[in-house]
Amino acid sequence: MSIWFKDYKIEDFQLSINIDKHLGIEFVELGDNYLKAKMPVNEKTRQPLGLLHGGASCVIAESTASCAAYLTVDPSKKTVVGLSLTANHIKSVTEGFVYAIASPNHIGKSTSVWNVKIEDEKGNLISKIVFTAMHKDINK
Repeated sequence: MSIWFKDYKIEDFQLSINIDKHLGIEFVELGDNYLKAKMPVNEKTRQPLGLLHGGASCVIAESTASCAAYLTVDPSKKTVVGLSLTANHIKSVTEGFVYAIASPNHIGKSTSVWNVKIEDEKGNLISKIVFTAMHKDINK
């Protein structure tokens, strides 16, 4: 059974704005209880030593989890804003793509908590991130 507010398709929300567009983030898969995005590891996402920048990992994690959180609310009544993000960087990567998979720990009326795994193309765990969102009434 799907956790989403309605029957969304991945094509419905290809976000290509602001920092997501700048970093090349694309949403690639929507499952019954997860959202998956990919991001290239390139000159825009690497730090000076040539490794994937931890901040870039945080951007793809927050973009993926906040979009997933938004898909669980009635958009005529609520919006979603980030409250907290905690990241643990496990392994480095220097090229290719990384994939962020956001799945819920908790979905409540006013908040949700999301686990985000970032993996490389071989499935190696790169970062493990927890994101908390507030579900904010749009009429207040």
